Amino acid sequence: MVSTSEKLLEEQQEERPGRIDASTLALNEKVVHTRRVAKVVKGGRHLRFNALVVVGDGQGVVGIGLGKSDAIPDAVRKGTAAARKDLMRVPLKGRTIPHDIIGEFGSARVLLKPAPKGTGIIAAGTVRSIMDLVGAHDVVTKSLGSRNPINVAKATLVALEQLKDPAMAKAQRVRAKPKAAATEESAERTRGR
Repeated sequence: MVSTSEKLLEEQQEERPGRIDASTLALNEKVVHTRRVAKVVKGGRHLRFNALVVVGDGQGVVGIGLGKSDAIPDAVRKGTAAARKDLMRVPLKGRTIPHDIIGEFGSARVLLKPAPKGTGIIAAGTVRSIMDLVGAHDVVTKSLGSRNPINVAKATLVALEQLKDPAMAKAQRVRAKPKAAATEESAERTRGR
């Protein structure tokens, strides 16, 4: 007999077809940023913490998660669990990314550029952690706009989601080209009449 929680889990997995199962991967985790948040209440200040965690396998799979709790270890644990649920696959071209891309989230913009072998990861803090765990070892980045680590991390993921695999992009161009050539030929025939 299948429990209701198992049914819900199966339904959620069907809704997200590109989901990656974290249990089959050897994931590394890195705490990118922790923050103390103080809420002023009647009796004084209520302190809580949030932690931004990045997980990845170093071979093109990465995810980020934000955990919030009354203690830092609990926030890190929750952030790791959230990151493992939202993994995505990133196309890589050897040790770098396939092409230039800009990702935007809120007021944060992140520019990612491929670099020649031996360049290393030219990036600071948040973006460096993500690129390291995704497995891109030669990449140049620039963070534009907001420096909020959470928004920078999400902008980086937006950019990585937009990357296209070179082989798939070429196949799409080849498929699209014959149609364009056929329309040009028919246009020339109509002009000739």
